Amino acid sequence: MTDKLTVSVLGTGIMGAAMARNLARAGHSVRVWNRTRAKAEPLTADGATVAATPAEAVRDADVVLTMLYDGDAALAVMRDAAPALRSGTAWVQSTTAGLESVPALAAFAREYGLVFFDAPVLGTRQPAEAGQLTVLAAGPVEERPKVVPVFDVVGARTVWTGEDGAEAGATRLKLVANSWVLAATAATGEALALSKALSVDPQRFFELIAGGPLDMGYLHAKADLVLEGRLTPPQFAVATAAKDARLIVAAGEANGVRLDVAAASAARLERAAAQGHADEDMAAAYFASFDEQSGH
Repeated sequence: MTDKLTVSVLGTGIMGAAMARNLARAGHSVRVWNRTRAKAEPLTADGATVAATPAEAVRDADVVLTMLYDGDAALAVMRDAAPALRSGTAWVQSTTAGLESVPALAAFAREYGLVFFDAPVLGTRQPAEAGQLTVLAAGPVEERPKVVPVFDVVGARTVWTGEDGAEAGATRLKLVANSWVLAATAATGEALALSKALSVDPQRFFELIAGGPLDMGYLHAKADLVLEGRLTPPQFAVATAAKDARLIVAAGEANGVRLDVAAASAARLERAAAQGHADEDMAAAYFASFDEQSGH
């Protein structure tokens, strides 16, 4: 890749910071903005410029990448950036926004002449930092060359789901994938909690399923975080996972599907957050199996 782009990254939490850092290290001109400026400041060490406002961040950008809490946050920040947005700029919307938010985001893009890419990512802190995310993307074929250099830096693979970001094809696929991630996380926590309650060594369970169809790397990865007390820094935080679980439940309801496991996962995550685990890895939903006073 010879073309260096000016990329604005709005939102420098776990994922946004990693993406911005990799883009800067790849030689792109990166401007970042975060509501809490202190979270963005460390990126200056990698060559990024911290902007005071969203408008300052997006001025003259070739690509604007949003990685914020939810669809409402993404729309509010883009409205703040609106005075400096340039028609024809590509907007890579990577926030997990939910189906109900995408039409409003796409409408904003049309209003300001932006090329809208519905582009959530699959992965957590570690693959984000390694530039190994999977980018799920929908957007016009003729405009893709504008954003492929960005996707190639932040991700190991791009899965194109369609040509119109407004149809939310990428978001739909992301919600399905996250429904499985959340279910597997909840099941891992409950298996560990039941093991504890029944005085069963979790290793006996792992040995029992080893190498068979019930075994999976994700089970071991999340179980290890709990068993070894490595819940911070989070790969994916409890509070954000709870938000995604509610988006999944809402998407099911809007389309006539009842998702009992997703609803229960949301409740577990919210309970864990209320117990003080909101900023820990989502594996900390394990603690929702116990009373706050139990000392587990």
